Amino acid sequence: MLPAPSRPFANRVAALPWLGLGVSTEFGAGGPGALDVVALRRERPDWVGFLEVGADLERGIDAPARAFAAAGWPTTYHFLDLNLEEGEDLTPEWIAETAAAARSLGAAWLCGDAGLWHVGPRERGHGVLLPPVLCADSARELAANVRRLREASGFEVLPENPPAHLYLGDLHLLDYFARVADEADCGLLLDAAHLAIYQRGTGRAPLDGLDGFPIERVVEVHVAGGTEFPFEGRVFVDDDHAPEPLPETWRILEHVLPRARALRAVVYECERNPRAAVEPVFERLGALVRPPA
Repeated sequence: MLPAPSRPFANRVAALPWLGLGVSTEFGAGGPGALDVVALRRERPDWVGFLEVGADLERGIDAPARAFAAAGWPTTYHFLDLNLEEGEDLTPEWIAETAAAARSLGAAWLCGDAGLWHVGPRERGHGVLLPPVLCADSARELAANVRRLREASGFEVLPENPPAHLYLGDLHLLDYFARVADEADCGLLLDAAHLAIYQRGTGRAPLDGLDGFPIERVVEVHVAGGTEFPFEGRVFVDDDHAPEPLPETWRILEHVLPRARALRAVVYECERNPRAAVEPVFERLGALVRPPA
């Protein structure tokens, strides 16, 4: 049964299932040389406790993700086509079709990067991923949209901190999402890799800002690898989901996981890599991911 959207977060999160460690996928990700998530689930259910399905309504859900769900294994639905910061983008038609897609998978909840997935009309080829403006007005708008989507869809909605090298606004990224969680009374999806990129890009230490961040509202955590690249005398990180996470990502993860009392899921975003390349990371994650006490 889906959590009742009108109840407070503490009550709603208690109804969400423990999914443990899982992987993500997007439409067409399972090509030659990529991870076979169905086969890995059969062999290592401790590594693939669930599948996070990244999808947009234009392309739909691909056959491997459908096969995973058809086997009765748990899933979540990660939307790739909603500007969660813009209320006008949250149309009744989009909500209805997205909720139907998530229900067809038996998804435990909805989640998605809280930024701009497109500029202008929602059309194939217009896809971008820009971060929200880190200011109070934007946080208020995003919180209202999270609440609206939760109430209209019947699913818990977890906004995710997106990746970027440049942010506008006067708030720290973590303070922004703390405001969103408070005003929307929602849980959060903390992407440790995205946070590591933000902290490095803004000249901060990996754990800066976490002392005032509501870790107790983190329901899901993402971890992924990134690749360094130089540009005009500085070193940036490409969020390319390479196998090995940055040292800063591991540090954030090891700090957050023991403190996340509402934690239900950890996603290793690695689906485009061969199995041999990701096995060491699965082993390390398996030792870290435990149900909250």
